[in-house]
Order: sequence, then structure tokens, then C-alpha cells
Amino acid sequence: MTNATQSSKVYIEIVKQLRDMITEDGLKSGDKIPSERKLSERLNVGRSSVREALRALELLGLIETKQGEGTYIRDFRENHLVKLVSTFVLQDEKAKQDVSDTKYFIEMDCLRLLLRNQEVDFQDLKLELEDGKLNDDDFFYLIIKKTENHLLLKIWLILKDYYQSISYEKKKFTKIDFYNLLNAMEANNEEETLSAYRKLRKMSDSPIIVTDNF
Repeated sequence: MTNATQSSKVYIEIVKQLRDMITEDGLKSGDKIPSERKLSERLNVGRSSVREALRALELLGLIETKQGEGTYIRDFRENHLVKLVSTFVLQDEKAKQDVSDTKYFIEMDCLRLLLRNQEVDFQDLKLELEDGKLNDDDFFYLIIKKTENHLLLKIWLILKDYYQSISYEKKKFTKIDFYNLLNAMEANNEEETLSAYRKLRKMSDSPIIVTDNF
């Protein structure tokens, strides 16, 4: 095994250990992480390797170093990487449409996933709608969160940020559109659920093929 390969494996392992440490310690956005020296001692690796891993995480916008203060966890949704990338990459109309389509497909797949769980309760969403507190993003955030599929939620959040950062016509929604969707789900009717979703998104009411991966 070459030195480069060994170094790469050490680096990847340190990033994994840092991730696990953040989870175990319950660290969240804004919290300070241990110093390089403490991390080196805790992870039992050299400080130079820790420094390299931290530099990579900072480049990704996941942590932030403040001169004279230390290193802090960042909320990835707050960094400007999404807008920066979209400026250069998503000027292509096909790429823009791909973002929109993928976001919609994830939302539909999550609706289908929830239909399989007879114990899902939607009363909290209805109460939020009655109070007028939910917008479209809030509504689908709670829908996807109910699937308890954290990977889908993270992918959707990233796509949502891309979606909002490019020029899409802002669509207006009414409470009745959301109520119709929730009522169809409570009735466990997939055809009516997808029909209500397509009406909400102002899509064609022709059948849409959604991947059955769950």
C-alpha cells in the first residue's frame, strides 16, 4: 500500500471519528468543538492529520474557525455554497428542471412511503394549517420528517435550497390544497394522494411513474 493511500485512509477515518464525536457529544450548530490538541489525544492520531481533516470540513462549510476563539459547528443550510454553485452550474435550463423534478419525485416517494404506515398521524399538520403557520416548505419538511428517513430529508433540504436559489416562478398555495392532500393520505388512497399532490404542484394529472425503492 502506498503512503498516499495510507494517508487517505487515515484522513477518511478521522473525518468519520469527528462525525461520530459530534453526534455522541450532542454538538449542534454554533457549538465549539475541542482544540486540535484535544482532538489529537481523544482520537489518538497526529495533530497534522487532525488539522487536515478540519481544513477539509471547513472548506465544505461544516465548521468555522474564528481567530483567537476556536472552531465552531456551522449549519450547512446557512452557508452560501448552494447559491455560489447554482450561479455557475444551474444556469443551464435542463439542470434547473432536473432540480425541480428530483425535488418533486422525492416528495411523492415520501408520500407513498407514509401511505404504507397506517399509524402516521397528520393532526399536527392540520392544526398548523389552521393556525396559518405553515408554508409549502414547512409542510413538506414535516411530511418528509414523518418518514424518519434522515437521508431523504437531507437530500430534500439541499434540493430545496437549490430550488429557491434559482429563478422559479413563485407558486401560491391555498389551505384547501394541503387539506385535500392530507385527507387523501388519511384515507390511504394513493391515487387521490398523488392527484392532490399534482394539483398542488400544478402538474399534469396524467399518471406519473415514481420509483418504488422503499
